[in-house]
Amino acid sequence: MKAGREHRVPLSPAALALLRSLPRWPDNPLVFAAPRGGVLSDMTLAAELRRMKVAAVPHGFRSTFHDWAAERTHFPREVAEMALAHAIGDKVEAAYRRGDLFDKRRRLMDDWAAFLDSAKEQGGS
Repeated sequence: MKAGREHRVPLSPAALALLRSLPRWPDNPLVFAAPRGGVLSDMTLAAELRRMKVAAVPHGFRSTFHDWAAERTHFPREVAEMALAHAIGDKVEAAYRRGDLFDKRRRLMDDWAAFLDSAKEQGGS
């Protein structure tokens, strides 16, 4: 995390199943480990998208989630912001915010997974 603090992520059952199906490197606890050890570079996903000839950038995934949460759900803005691990700009608000809205973020992520499933069923990519 850029902020240098823990960020718990409530994963949907579909996300957990996908993660469990991924190959793992022996003696490396990282989910997305580099083949030669350590973490993937920040450019790895961008390079893979270019190789796949996908007209997208990695940050677009986060932007799409943010737009969907704002335009198609009734979750409060701070729930989506916390799901994206965005820092609270207002120092007073940050001082008073102690929780991480985990249960609300779990419902948000379950709704996101359902939205992605419905888009997939409708032929979206």
